[in-house]
Amino acid sequence: MRKFLLIALLLPFIACKQATKANVNSEQTDEEQVEVSKKQYPETITKVLDAHGGLVSWKQQRTLSYVLPKDKNPETHTIDLWSRNEKIETPDYTIGFDGKPWVLDNDSNYKGNPEFYHNLMFYFYAMPFVLADDGIVYNETEDLVFDGISYPGVKISYDAGVGITPKDEYFIHFDSETHQMAWLGYTVTYRSGEKSDNVKWIRYDDWKKVNDLVLPNSISWHTVEDGKIQGMRNQVVFENVTLSTVGVPTSFYDKPEMGEYWVKP
Repeated sequence: MRKFLLIALLLPFIACKQATKANVNSEQTDEEQVEVSKKQYPETITKVLDAHGGLVSWKQQRTLSYVLPKDKNPETHTIDLWSRNEKIETPDYTIGFDGKPWVLDNDSNYKGNPEFYHNLMFYFYAMPFVLADDGIVYNETEDLVFDGISYPGVKISYDAGVGITPKDEYFIHFDSETHQMAWLGYTVTYRSGEKSDNVKWIRYDDWKKVNDLVLPNSISWHTVEDGKIQGMRNQVVFENVTLSTVGVPTSFYDKPEMGEYWVKP
């Protein structure tokens, strides 16, 4: 049985980085597409992005949707890839982000933190493309060795003021031959505000093509003992995935009249 408790456990621990676009109602111009292709990334990152369909193709997409098939409360996630506005609909409640996090929950079923959750699973799902967002710093890192196989990697950090927790760090490791992403390591700094050396690891080894982009069918968190990656702990599956170059009306993401903006405790 797949376990989805991980999602709830992650809520207080990780914040996702936000990308913004000045005018989310306009279509991307040819000049913007050229700018994407000319932007300088490390060669390794460029090869990884190309192995997954290319950054230009990703930037052409506007709307992403998928379902997390929880047994009791499945979630339908819809994301505007340009503004990063999002709506997460479940049978019990709806949460979203329209520039501020909001909750629609008449029966008080939602106990989480929408500020962190509204882009949480999107950020993991949209790897490696979100690691090409603005404000990112790339550095070298040691290879990751698992089951005798060595995976080269790149360390990802953020400029000051980027996202809610700019001191978070990510480590992307990839297959040395195909350059497809294989592992994601990440640290969490939200509660302390200080850098951490406690790296959590997600395995990416289950892919499918969506609009010529190679995206995860599922991702798996692994346990870590004495700094070494062990067996799989939890798996999250993404179903009914759709990508479209067409945006839905911006009002789709707006807080409903009966909803409430979330206020940080």
